[in-house]
Amino acid sequence: MDQPVSIVTGAGSGIGRATAIMLAERGHRVTLVGRTALALEETAALIRERVPGATLFPCVADVCDLDLAAMVVDRTHAAWGRIDCLVNGAGSAPKAPIEATDEELLENTFYVNAFGPAALIARCWPHFVQQKSGCIINISTMGAFDPFPGFFVYAAAKSALDSFTRSAWREGRRHGIRSFCINPGAVETRMLRQNWDEKIIPPAKTLQPEAIATVILDCVEGRRDAEAGKSIPVPSP
Repeated sequence: MDQPVSIVTGAGSGIGRATAIMLAERGHRVTLVGRTALALEETAALIRERVPGATLFPCVADVCDLDLAAMVVDRTHAAWGRIDCLVNGAGSAPKAPIEATDEELLENTFYVNAFGPAALIARCWPHFVQQKSGCIINISTMGAFDPFPGFFVYAAAKSALDSFTRSAWREGRRHGIRSFCINPGAVETRMLRQNWDEKIIPPAKTLQPEAIATVILDCVEGRRDAEAGKSIPVPSP
């Protein structure tokens, strides 16, 4: 029962999948959160190939639904009696010009990129306080510093994660709670390719998901504690 427990959202692909694999390799019990059962099963299979006997809890949930976000935390704690790390990796990056901004775009983008992560942090918080330890990793974007054209709403929603990180560090450090925000540039993921093809952003100009997962692992394991409460830029090549 001394094995650390991590919740990873967006675990069905990309950065979330790479992070879940690395955490499992380091001995974490991992709750894999995503919207698609098949994608989570693929992630679980990849982990079990590398880590026979890995302890996993695939949890199909859309973090846009705040009740489901709460359920993820509650079931994880009920199963294992602790939560050590929350990785808010789920995201959605709709690309639209400013004049196309409407209520649906605003609501959907903020729910997945900001409201869902905030609900997960808040639900984990009492457990972290009781344990006198906890680690929060928010996956933001370089666009929070320098918004890409078409990311008027997405960049703003992700900027909220930078702010959540600062607040969580300010309120949580006396309880032993650490928080970090990772701000990657272009990462070779399905989400990237939904917006740009390889002619516009060649693969050579992108980061691999594993590069971001390595930074996340460094934060979890204390090697980047000097950057707790801060946004950590990881620019693409």
